[in-house]
Amino acid sequence: MKQGHCTLVGAGPGDPELLTLKALRAIEAASLLLVDDLVSDEIVALAPPGARVVRVGKRGGCKSTPQAFIERLMVSAAQDGERVVRLKGGDPFIFGRGGEEAEHLRAAGVTVDVVNGITAGLAGPTALGVALTHRDHAQGVVFITGHNRPGSDPADWRQLAATAHQARLTLVIYMGMASAQRLQQDLLAGLPAHTQVAIVQNASRPDQRHAVTTLGRLHDTIVGHGLASPSVIVVGDVVSGIAALPADSGQMPDTPIAPQARSA
Repeated sequence: MKQGHCTLVGAGPGDPELLTLKALRAIEAASLLLVDDLVSDEIVALAPPGARVVRVGKRGGCKSTPQAFIERLMVSAAQDGERVVRLKGGDPFIFGRGGEEAEHLRAAGVTVDVVNGITAGLAGPTALGVALTHRDHAQGVVFITGHNRPGSDPADWRQLAATAHQARLTLVIYMGMASAQRLQQDLLAGLPAHTQVAIVQNASRPDQRHAVTTLGRLHDTIVGHGLASPSVIVVGDVVSGIAALPADSGQMPDTPIAPQARSA
């Protein structure tokens, strides 16, 4: 049996200019790319002409390729001598199941390399000029998912909110749109209703949209502006750093949402 090799590559949030050089070299050398649904077409187009591209999309609430099938395909292709790249949106090790895949591959005797990518929890706030750990407003940041694994206990959002308030932490919530109303209710148990919030959809892409509001109006803002997944929700005083807002905005109104210009 051949030892095989596979590279888990973080494709970032969508803008191809956010790829690392190492990620680009891996994509250009691939003979087989297994591509997540959130990877942009511009990034897939960087693959060499002879490479096979297999779409193995995984989206919350949608029909998805079973994880077990993806892992079997990676192992089989690597052991057949393919130069396998598992191309994942964001970063493989930030809510990307990269840890599960790496463990499965190594258990099957396949050598694994991991190439980090820029996660949406960084790209989204940065697109709005938000510094997640601005020292005037926060002493740390928590990346957390609003979608727990089936059969597992959800996060204690009330306790998290109290801790975030006491320790001055920014919360960056992934996969929280479907449960935003419940998350809002629980977070309000430990954070003031006027806590500032930004929602960023399709971070870094030409169709990026955002809204800025307060925790007390989070769900109403999502519904009113028609925001949807994939989005990140940023909760904390660092949101006051958005350049488009007046410095003394106080109770911030919802801001209009519009595509963000991309530099040429």
